[in-house]
Amino acid sequence: MLKVTKAVFPVAGLGTRFLPATKASPKEMLPIVDKPLIQYAVEEAIEAGITELIFVTGRSKRAIEDHFDTSYEIEAELEARGKEKLLDLVRNIKPSHVDCFYVRQPTARGLGHAVLCAEKLVADHPFAVILADDLLYCERPVMKQMIDVFNHYHSSIVGVEAIAREDTRSYGVVEGREWEEDIFKLSGIVEKPAPDDAPSNLGVVGRYVLMPSIFAHLRKLEPGTLGELQLTDALHSLLTEEQVLAYRYYGTRYDCGSKLGYLKATVEFALRHPEIGDSFDAYLRDYVAHLTV
Repeated sequence: MLKVTKAVFPVAGLGTRFLPATKASPKEMLPIVDKPLIQYAVEEAIEAGITELIFVTGRSKRAIEDHFDTSYEIEAELEARGKEKLLDLVRNIKPSHVDCFYVRQPTARGLGHAVLCAEKLVADHPFAVILADDLLYCERPVMKQMIDVFNHYHSSIVGVEAIAREDTRSYGVVEGREWEEDIFKLSGIVEKPAPDDAPSNLGVVGRYVLMPSIFAHLRKLEPGTLGELQLTDALHSLLTEEQVLAYRYYGTRYDCGSKLGYLKATVEFALRHPEIGDSFDAYLRDYVAHLTV
């Protein structure tokens, strides 16, 4: 039986739509309330049954490795001070049954190339791809939803959401027919089409479950004008040989690669936070009341 136990996290890119990565603060380490973006992505994967985390890193991303490493000194200090709650939080950054692996992408050559860098670690297993910039919220984790679909169809799956027509230039847009509710059999994917040329209103988001056959198609790709290999192009090639599905997930997406999306996520996750949610809600209500006076 095919089982998805590996997830690839491409974190080598600079993310210049928000802030350039620096040695001190790679974008994936930007906090949403009390956890960095990459932690939310990893927790989503673990809740979906993933036990092997493969990080495709680049220059200036050492902070991510340090974040998931064991912090003996911090743990000893917290234990000595009797801070059990904080100690549990630190120890659960990466549960003991989960393993982390790291591979370096020498230069940022697109998402497709980043995924290709993980080929030897993935081998011949189906695997997930999770982009931490796309922070997804749902009580039933989106990656768990997608793996459940994969377990039924054993096909590569891309996560999609309904988008406004005027936003199509920012997405890969899928073409196909609805097979059953929220599941579409693909006939094509168009990268960032003009609104009038978009084949649908379903845009690809940063969640994928892929068969290992995708690697052969990634290796055959010709680099684009910027020297990049696009995962979208490899998927378009893959679906000429085997079934590829799109799944319209249940949940809310925050585009944390943009300033506005990052701020929205910060506010809404703060409102849901068990410790500060009520106080933050009261503050916002008071703030808005003063604005309307």
